[in-house]
Amino acid sequence: MMKEAINGMLVPVAGGKEPNRCLSCGTTEHIGRRRYCSIDCRQRLRQRLDMRCGLLQALNTRYATFYFSDLLVVMDVLPSGYKEIHSFFFPRTPGKTPGEDFGRMADILGETWWAEQRRTKRRYYATLHVLEMAVRNHVPPQSVKPPVIHTPSVTSASLVYLNLEKSNLNSPELRKIIRDAYRRQVMIHHPDLGGDAQMFRQIHQAYEDLIRWAENPNFIRHRGFPDKWFYEGDKNHWVQPTPLQPKGR
Repeated sequence: MMKEAINGMLVPVAGGKEPNRCLSCGTTEHIGRRRYCSIDCRQRLRQRLDMRCGLLQALNTRYATFYFSDLLVVMDVLPSGYKEIHSFFFPRTPGKTPGEDFGRMADILGETWWAEQRRTKRRYYATLHVLEMAVRNHVPPQSVKPPVIHTPSVTSASLVYLNLEKSNLNSPELRKIIRDAYRRQVMIHHPDLGGDAQMFRQIHQAYEDLIRWAENPNFIRHRGFPDKWFYEGDKNHWVQPTPLQPKGR
């Protein structure tokens, strides 16, 4: 399992290779090589994170990340105008999910912010008061500001129908690879050879989509980490960990 230095401690964090853990709940049961145990699990965590975006707005957050270990949930925050990362830690509760522990931590911080705001009548002082509760980490801002990732704007289904991998999209001979893959699928699924007509139509559509992309490649630009949930203040919502990039990218 990967370990990360957190406030002077080496803490096992989600996303390690041994054993593989769900990036939403941390379970290792029946996870195999998947990154999440289920779509519902992933969506529940995103909902819990998004429900507390008001706290991040109150802290004038530019970027933030959320991740967890068996011991802690961690939220790293880079407020606007700051160069230091502010890290908030909360102990894991037996029987609770990381999302539930995050919700409790965010509620405590939010209640603290409102109490200070009522006392001082100043939002600025309330924000400073909560930020003073964090651990200051003298690490590069890139730890919460990921690089821009360019993901090919092709559907996974198109690759599946032609039995191709995402790594094939990087090949200088991509069009030949697509045509060869299409011919192999035609030999199996063409109706004149006993194949299913509907399946063949989908394979042909996948071929046309991929050839069109190979002639004019375009990409979806987004930010994200492979093992952390990411928040960007301008968009005010959390983004799930990004798919692992193919080797060699």
